[in-house]
Amino acid sequence: MEHIVVRTTAAGAPLAVRRAGREWLVGAEPLRWFERVNWWENQHRMPKGQGRMDVEVWQVQARLGRNARSGLTTMELLRDQQGGGWKLRTASTL
Repeated sequence: MEHIVVRTTAAGAPLAVRRAGREWLVGAEPLRWFERVNWWENQHRMPKGQGRMDVEVWQVQARLGRNARSGLTTMELLRDQQGGGWKLRTASTL
């Protein structure tokens, strides 16, 4: 998975995604859900201080830059629990 930078609203919803030096602006209402993580697949012990392992996931549709004619790209963004950053799971152009 690719590390990305996500700019969010005060409520935490994504507004823009910076990927490979380019900015993608969210062009539709994002969708949010949580997924359970199999922590034992990547670590030998459950991370200290975490009673449950849920990952925040956002699905966004974004346009490259401010070009209104740019096609929408659907991206699935995961909040990185370790450092608080973001990772891109998938991206597909409509």
